[in-house]
Amino acid sequence: MCFFSMGTINRCWNAVLVIGGLAGLLGCQGLGSNQQSQQPSGQLSPAPASINFGTVPIGGTSPQTETVKNTGGTGLTVTAATVSGTGFSYSGLSLPLVLTPNQASTFGVSFAPANSGADSGKLSLTVSGSPSSVDIALSGIGEAPATLVANPPSLTFSNVRVGQNSTQTDTVTNTGAADAHISQVTPSGTGFSVSGITTPVTLTPGQSASFSVTFTPQSAGNFSGNVSVISDASDPNLNVPLSGSAFVATQNTLSVTSPINVGNVVVGLSGTQTGTLTAAGGTVSVFSVNLGGTNPAEFSISGLSFPVSVTTSQPVSFSVTFTPAATGAASATASFASNAANSPTVATLTGTGTPAPVHTVALSWNASGTPGITSYNVHRAVYGGNSCGLYSTIGSTSGSILTYTDTVVTDGTTYCYATTAVDPQGESGYSNVVQAVIPPP
Repeated sequence: MCFFSMGTINRCWNAVLVIGGLAGLLGCQGLGSNQQSQQPSGQLSPAPASINFGTVPIGGTSPQTETVKNTGGTGLTVTAATVSGTGFSYSGLSLPLVLTPNQASTFGVSFAPANSGADSGKLSLTVSGSPSSVDIALSGIGEAPATLVANPPSLTFSNVRVGQNSTQTDTVTNTGAADAHISQVTPSGTGFSVSGITTPVTLTPGQSASFSVTFTPQSAGNFSGNVSVISDASDPNLNVPLSGSAFVATQNTLSVTSPINVGNVVVGLSGTQTGTLTAAGGTVSVFSVNLGGTNPAEFSISGLSFPVSVTTSQPVSFSVTFTPAATGAASATASFASNAANSPTVATLTGTGTPAPVHTVALSWNASGTPGITSYNVHRAVYGGNSCGLYSTIGSTSGSILTYTDTVVTDGTTYCYATTAVDPQGESGYSNVVQAVIPPP
């Protein structure tokens, strides 16, 4: 038998229980209407739970992917998203975002540092009806980018004979704080080529790489070009401008005085000698002169304003200056570039550095006739052109020594000297005055 009461759902079954010959019905179980099972609510789960962007160059951007999924049993709505921390942002997330159970949505999160150093922040997602936000931790490090600098910043090839070539070297240096990865070094412009570098090349901070640029003109005229250095540095396309001029050689010839010997020159001073350029067969245009050889820094050439024309009837003179840095023989070469058939025309420059002379003044005097002289004092003054200046004592001798050598004198100076005698009673007046002229350097 089952009994039902209002508001109660009963589950009943029949069973027969026999005890001592008595039979009865058992088996009623009731569930209250307020005891029905509950469904789980919506739950927003991010993957990954945090994002570390690592090291990112300043000015660059590192994108990452974030996925949020409803792992609960009912739908949910993301109503807002906020980002804290410098350089962090999100994209591709349309709000409000409604997610049914097990539904997921993917969007982008990026880090674009503006300054070097570590940055941190978070992406906070607000879920409707939830008292707290879902936070995704963000972190990254801003790094000063790689920066490539070319030295020299441009290359000029002047007055190259058609059919010949001229080569110069350029160097790129990474002056930034991150590695620079060079993928290409490419020339452009007629007659220009690049050699001496194989890409890809990685330059660590402070590291350099050099390459050669060659200009090989096939016709006369002025030419321009460029070397493009492609990399991931702050200037991804570093340009090295190129320019060149070419000429067709004449059948005329140029000769130059050689050797040009400047002779002996005191170290630290300069000596000069004259050289001459002479043309044969017709007028020759001289474009430039380059110094080379063993001691090019000790020689210089002046008196020429390039380009200079040398005619068959009018040779052109120039000056060679030799300024030795050390004693001994020195030499250099002077190569004159021209449109002559024998360009470049080379002269040998020579000179000898000699030590500076050491000047001294030797003084002597007669003994004083006064008995008991114990010493002599030597006094010196600078002669000012009309008279001697103030005297100062520069040394003394015993009463038996009547000579003194002044070893501290200045070239190009005239001195006045006088002596005094000293006895127990005191010092005498000045003797007669003599002058000594020190030669100029």
